[in-house]
Amino acid sequence: MTREIIYSPQAPEPIGPYSQAVQAGNLLFISGQIALDKPSGQLVTSDIVSETKLVMYNLEQILKAAGLDFSNVVKSTIFLKDMNAFPKVNEVYGSYFKTAPPARETVEVSRLPKDVNVEISCIAVK
Repeated sequence: MTREIIYSPQAPEPIGPYSQAVQAGNLLFISGQIALDKPSGQLVTSDIVSETKLVMYNLEQILKAAGLDFSNVVKSTIFLKDMNAFPKVNEVYGSYFKTAPPARETVEVSRLPKDVNVEISCIAVK
């Protein structure tokens, strides 16, 4: 099985010892993305809708770097600082999966990197 590191210059740099994504065979494993704006280097945490849109944008850029899009996503995980934000996050997230959405779990956690409110990871298949 081949293993390739996938990198998008349009998505934020990893903030630790990990890759944006790893392709293993026909599977793409994308690390959790937060609302870090690549051009400015700033976090966007002013409201959960804007934050979630930027997370999804970052995921999209990594998918594109692998030659994929959201239709290739088969599994995702959403980590939320506050489950009360779930309806708004779910609405934004759902707008990227109009048909045949992937399997998913959503988990409330006590803290996320850089104290963001949402982080999303996913697995895609070619």
